[in-house]
Amino acid sequence: MSALLANKIQKLPKVELHSHLEGCIQPHLVRTIAERNGISLKHGLFTTDDTFAWGDFVEFLQAYDEASFCLRKAQDYRDIMYTYMEQCAAEGTIYAETFISPDHAAAVGMSYEDMLSGCIEGINDAERDFGIVGRLIISCIRHLGPDQALVVAQQLADNPHPYIVGFGMGGNESMYTQADFAPAFNIAAAAGFACTTHAGEILGPESVWDAIDNLPVTRIGHGVRSTEDPALMAELAKRGIALEVCPGSNIALSVYPDLASHPLNKILQAGISTSLNSDDPPFFDTTVGTEYQSGAEDFGLDLEQLRSISRMAMEASFADADTKARLLAVIG
Repeated sequence: MSALLANKIQKLPKVELHSHLEGCIQPHLVRTIAERNGISLKHGLFTTDDTFAWGDFVEFLQAYDEASFCLRKAQDYRDIMYTYMEQCAAEGTIYAETFISPDHAAAVGMSYEDMLSGCIEGINDAERDFGIVGRLIISCIRHLGPDQALVVAQQLADNPHPYIVGFGMGGNESMYTQADFAPAFNIAAAAGFACTTHAGEILGPESVWDAIDNLPVTRIGHGVRSTEDPALMAELAKRGIALEVCPGSNIALSVYPDLASHPLNKILQAGISTSLNSDDPPFFDTTVGTEYQSGAEDFGLDLEQLRSISRMAMEASFADADTKARLLAVIG
């Protein structure tokens, strides 16, 4: 890829719809927050290269939880949000939706209100300093079960804020079914929140069918394994359900062995709304800017195709109509 194209991609307005706030915390910030809060970090959390140490999906979730364990105050969430948004803005990102987990906050004794106030402060400070617009998706954790998901959904419904635009679910995809969480998602949808869920990442297309047939979702987190079922691909295109695609994450977690095997182009060719996302950037050694550059270098996408991805992402975002229209005009 030429330096000229790389520079143009760097400046291209970008949209990120799939990142987890606790998964955006850089190792140096983990150490800073842990020291500030008097927390001893688990030995072996970091590699000698100062990245997070993990080997498979379960170990990744454990490292993710361990990094989250240092969070204790609203200031901690503010600092993570601000630092993440600063990095996104430096790469041309104009809008980012981030999953936040009340369960992670509750596990260390933090209230929903404190977690939220820190995130809101970080979003406001980042928009003031960098012009980037940030919004939040409240996320339940699948492996904690449907009953706990109901608690999180009710917290969302009872505590609306203009920056909270949706409800989602992450966690271990091999536990429970999507349908098990329908009561929680229905609470969120009834309260006026758009919905997304992780599916078709670790499990196959049956997980995506389970989601789109049983949950009020307009987006699927990952969803890449939908490509194994042509009927499902046609259905996603027909219903206008968007996929939040995270190629770097998929390679890091061995969903695919390499980018040459990744089905991004197959998804785009099927006419399915697609966004490019970093997921948990420091864990997977990526950023949203890296994913756009990879779109050109590894998938052969030109500048206008990448602009189209930004446009699709903004249209699929959970932003209010005015914000959506304003930022679509910026993308062009």
